[in-house]
Amino acid sequence: MNQLRLPGPPAGGMTASPFISAMGARPASLHTIHFTGSGSEYFRIWVVNLLLTLVTLGLYYPWAKARKLRYFYGNTFVIGHPLGFHGNPRQMLRGFLLVSLLMVLYGVAGRVSPVSGAVAGLILAALWPALLRSSLQFRLSQTSWRGLRFHFTGSLKSAYMVFLNPMLIGVGVMMLSGILMAFLPRDLGKAVVPMVLSVVMVLGSLALAPYMIWRIKRYQHAHYALGQLQTTFKATYRNVLAIFLKTGLLTLAAATGLVLVGGLLGSVLGGGHMAPRPDPKQLLSAMSMMLPVLAGYILLTQVIVAPYFSVHLQNLVWTQTGNRVVRFKSHLRWSDMAGLALKNWLLIMLTFGLYWPFAAVALARARLQAIVIHTRQDPDTLVGQARQACANATGDLAADLAGIDLGL
Repeated sequence: MNQLRLPGPPAGGMTASPFISAMGARPASLHTIHFTGSGSEYFRIWVVNLLLTLVTLGLYYPWAKARKLRYFYGNTFVIGHPLGFHGNPRQMLRGFLLVSLLMVLYGVAGRVSPVSGAVAGLILAALWPALLRSSLQFRLSQTSWRGLRFHFTGSLKSAYMVFLNPMLIGVGVMMLSGILMAFLPRDLGKAVVPMVLSVVMVLGSLALAPYMIWRIKRYQHAHYALGQLQTTFKATYRNVLAIFLKTGLLTLAAATGLVLVGGLLGSVLGGGHMAPRPDPKQLLSAMSMMLPVLAGYILLTQVIVAPYFSVHLQNLVWTQTGNRVVRFKSHLRWSDMAGLALKNWLLIMLTFGLYWPFAAVALARARLQAIVIHTRQDPDTLVGQARQACANATGDLAADLAGIDLGL
């Protein structure tokens, strides 16, 4: 799962951690993650899940999700042993119904009046950090390796702090823009205010996105635990911001090329002097000439930009999670993921969506098997120490089991 860290020494004590002392100067041993799932096996699970979810109007979704997770976890081998998922679909149903109810109430409130929609949105935003923490607690507590359950140690206060700073920054930017527009001439303000607010909201969202992603990843990856071992996260905001900036430059370059191609095709079509009411042959010819633009859009978003962003974010997040005892390193390559994305999307379109489960398995295999585990202590020793720690931490485990699954 995640790279693991050691908790610090007790206050006032100078005793070294037994994990570090046992480690000594032993060089790290490398272990790869193996995924043994197959598209044909998961296809049968996927078809049944899809049909039963449709027949039950969505109520079967928690059972479908549990079956999917058991299959993917059971086929993920970490240092020679598979992961396990033990979530109870009945318990997962609570989270599903809760989120569905919140979304329905939010939609209804928005239709009643803008004020009601805003109040419902604020209530949902106030609950979201607690729901995020609860979901992480549930998922980790229901995941096992070699008979040991993982757990999540993040506090409720830390969960709210993840979202509080970005929200305060966003509110501050909006207030500042409002103050500045108040000094504009009245006639000019009426025409400019809506446009300025829209621009500020878009630019503010783009600027806060890397900050929010970094804070969420830090909250997640700094609180995964197995027994006495707990993760740390060393990636900085600048690391995440660099990924966003490079992805933005790549998107701009690719979009420029797409616009040039579209402009060229438009000039060709415009030079054809189509009649006000063109015949079907002319329409078919025009549509066929626009297909390259559609293909270029799919290539831009799903084959170039999305794989670039996901590859670099995975490599950063996993490589910066760990400590001197156990850590992961991700070696996912953009060229491999771009080729896989191109193949998956072509086959999904050609099979009208039936290739989707095969694509999901191929994507999981590529992501998982790009990760290498570095350990400076024998895995059996780590497991033995974790078992002993778990035996003395029943209270923490009981708290983890109180979470609900929200699909986060």
